Amino acid sequence: VDHELEQHRKIDSFYSGTTALTIVRQGDLIYVANIGDSRAVLATTSDDGNLVPVQLTVDFKPNLPQEAERIVQCKGRVFCLHDEPGVHRVWLPDEESPGLAMSRAFGDYCIKDYGLISVPEVTQRHITSRDQFVVLATDGVWDVVSNQEAVQIVSSTPDKQKAAKQLVEYAVWAWKKKRKDIAMDDISAICLFFHSSPLS
Repeated sequence: VDHELEQHRKIDSFYSGTTALTIVRQGDLIYVANIGDSRAVLATTSDDGNLVPVQLTVDFKPNLPQEAERIVQCKGRVFCLHDEPGVHRVWLPDEESPGLAMSRAFGDYCIKDYGLISVPEVTQRHITSRDQFVVLATDGVWDVVSNQEAVQIVSSTPDKQKAAKQLVEYAVWAWKKKRKDIAMDDISAICLFFHSSPLS
């Protein structure tokens, strides 16, 4: 996909790119492939009957030790800007660009030679009757919503078809409340339910 995107003349992806998060279900197995900092969170039922979140993916941020090591070995740089403490970004060796806040992505070819990769982490999980649903969402959701909050919002939405919309609306509200002076990041979500609810 990354190679085909680079050949696509109508899409300028030299200084832009995207994450990719995919779940494929085959019977009681799910396969999760992840590039970037979107996240998949499973809602499962604990022994005491509570719904608990299980994070299925790693947020591939540049400050993760193995990611930072690869970037530095490729002569890229990882650091935070003074006005964004805690937000580690990937930079070219000799210029203050592009400042990418993830360590894996499709596109962003300007920094592919300096440690950014498009290799997904692929995992699998056996789904049991305790597992209820998976939330897949972009970093704009996870910047302001915890895994537990996301599971709570989705599980308390009566109409499953509106669960993702409910989560997105909550994230928009949370951005306005918690980060009013910061431009809102991309906010997208999908919910995959494992059990159909009985018709009333």
